[in-house]
Amino acid sequence: MKKWLGRIGFALLVLVLATFIALATWEPFWAKRDDIALPDRAYTAEISRDEFGVPHIYGKTDADVAYGVAIAHSEDDFFTLQDVVAMSRGRYGAIAGQDGAAFDYAYHLLDARGTAEKSYPRLPEDTRALFDAYATGLNDYALQHPDEVKLGNLFPVDGVDVAAGFALRQPFFFGLGDIIGPLVDGKELRPEHGPAIPPSSREATPAPDAVEVIRDDEVAPPRQTKARPLPWGEDGALAGSNAFAVMPEKSGGPTILVSNSHQPWRGGVAWYELVVESDEGWHYAGANFPGSPFPFLGHNEHLGWTNTVNTPDMVDIYKLVMNDDGTQYRIGDQWRDLEKQTVTLPVKLGPITLPIRRTIYRSVHGPVIKNDKGYFAVRYGGMGNLGQLDAYYRLNKATDLDEFQSILARMDIPSTNFIYGDKDGNIAFIYNAALPDRAKGYDWRKILPGDDPRAIWSGPVPYQSLPKYVNPASGWLYNANNAPYTAAGEGSDLSPDDFAPELGVELKQTNRSRRAWKLMSEAELLDRATLEKIKYDTAYEREGYVARLWDDLAALDLSDDAELARARDMLMNWDFTANNVGEADALALLMIREFMASSYQNKPWPDVREELAKQVAHLKDHFGRIDPPMSELLRLRQGDVDLPLDGGSDTLRASTLWDVDDDGRLSVRHGDSFIQWVEWLPGQRVSSRSIQPFGAATTRPASPHYTDQATLFVQHRLKPVHFWREDVLANSASRKVVTHSR
Repeated sequence: MKKWLGRIGFALLVLVLATFIALATWEPFWAKRDDIALPDRAYTAEISRDEFGVPHIYGKTDADVAYGVAIAHSEDDFFTLQDVVAMSRGRYGAIAGQDGAAFDYAYHLLDARGTAEKSYPRLPEDTRALFDAYATGLNDYALQHPDEVKLGNLFPVDGVDVAAGFALRQPFFFGLGDIIGPLVDGKELRPEHGPAIPPSSREATPAPDAVEVIRDDEVAPPRQTKARPLPWGEDGALAGSNAFAVMPEKSGGPTILVSNSHQPWRGGVAWYELVVESDEGWHYAGANFPGSPFPFLGHNEHLGWTNTVNTPDMVDIYKLVMNDDGTQYRIGDQWRDLEKQTVTLPVKLGPITLPIRRTIYRSVHGPVIKNDKGYFAVRYGGMGNLGQLDAYYRLNKATDLDEFQSILARMDIPSTNFIYGDKDGNIAFIYNAALPDRAKGYDWRKILPGDDPRAIWSGPVPYQSLPKYVNPASGWLYNANNAPYTAAGEGSDLSPDDFAPELGVELKQTNRSRRAWKLMSEAELLDRATLEKIKYDTAYEREGYVARLWDDLAALDLSDDAELARARDMLMNWDFTANNVGEADALALLMIREFMASSYQNKPWPDVREELAKQVAHLKDHFGRIDPPMSELLRLRQGDVDLPLDGGSDTLRASTLWDVDDDGRLSVRHGDSFIQWVEWLPGQRVSSRSIQPFGAATTRPASPHYTDQATLFVQHRLKPVHFWREDVLANSASRKVVTHSR
């Protein structure tokens, strides 16, 4: 008997060991592919790095340059590039566990791979050549540095894989993640930013009562510390940017374009600065995200642009009418089969990776999410369109305003404002968005009847319907993630009455917008010095959510708590400037954060007394006082660098989001990121300056460019951009040639 028990025990041990080995090793074998298709082509690129490590990538052809972009970026941040590649192949859960699996679920739900496979062959040949060359560069770097590869069989990749990353990421920039997450969890949805649809323009049939869009009970999202490969959670919801453009007549000299993006400082949507140049006419200085062969913003010789996040109502949700067994849904008087697919999500858990099976549904509306309340289909602007892969490439090479607008008019870039300037003195602001061409008669801010065929729109509105400005009488333009109806000053601003509510253009103001509009309107001359003061402004207007917060503070009865009363009195005497000077700066910085988030995300208004008590306790616990200098609280931290920062969550000098470190300091992770200042003086060549919070190699602690821009960044200083070839060679700290043979 003992022998049999021993044999059974041994057999169980062998079974457990075999299972462990299987779970630890199955994923790379499961993911192995033999369908990688890259052209049999050689590439050669020169990578010259300046004193800050910023690469200038030169090649004879555009494809040569794209190959060099992949190599240069891999040298600086292969760690993040692998996250993006894994996400683009539905394998991020094998790296990041359950959090990564959420991205993989979205990858399958949105059919990112299917969209890429359908769209990629239809792209122009030279655009495909760019993406194929970029994929080759990633593969070569992985092959030459196997010790850095963190997931088996992640490489090689091809152009379709890179394109799939674009298909997945693009809808999250206009907030799709804030809809998918609550739907999956069966929670109610927050109100959308578009204007209310007047009752007189709606049909009598209301949205389904059971799924009315209302505010949820969540006071604040979980604190997020990981660098995500796409806009997600709090970092995605609070993405922002400032942008300024000034005509020569208003600047007293040059056309000025200021790009002041607010992105996470780490991860897959952190900016990477580069300059590209080829003998085929591609010459551009700017920045991209990991996973892109070209810059997304910056300038060429003739023109430049920057982007700011806009938040139109781009997503519509339909409650499907299902049959009893959940296999069919009704459209009009017809029943259709619900598409169903089972997918495997790899979920890393310690040393093993679990294969988790999930069912994906789709209807003619789009992806379908099933929860306890029913089946909900999601339809969003730009769905199934990957034309942006070509559009951004063409924008990089555009030479004038007409060509620039003709590319945007294709409506291939699904969202994001464009603020433009050029050498001829033109400036422009285009509220770019593939806004759904919705029929009148529905309340598009709520859940829609899934069985009504009229509610299923087929494409975007025409470019001519979008709000836009070209050379306003004021001579200046700005955007700070606000509605496009304050952009150029009194007498030049557009009116919201001229745009139908069905378009879903947001009616949102930010403190940054209020400050920019006021300061630019007051300035007689917007020269470099004046515009720099505006860009680095740290003040709050007592309007909007700030006014409401201070009114609520004033109304608090704090007779039972002397310390809270003293804190409130400090705030009531605050000068509304987060400049590291006043005794209340630190407390005000902490207080404003959650109320800004409430305004930005249509979240419930926090309890003011609870917030005050929480922030007072934080300062007392970590500093022993409620009035420490803000410079001791707000920090730029990376490696051995630990520097004071200024600005707040919604000031023009933006320190938007932070992690709370063990010592109670706030380590900023999201705010002013890539800043680029471009000028075209009449009759002279373009010149520009730029800065990043850390450096060119943010995941390479041993690199001299890990944090070498940090001191300049906190001092409000910019470094030169070496755009012209002779300037590149004169300021080159290193040069090398990288090649790929046939």
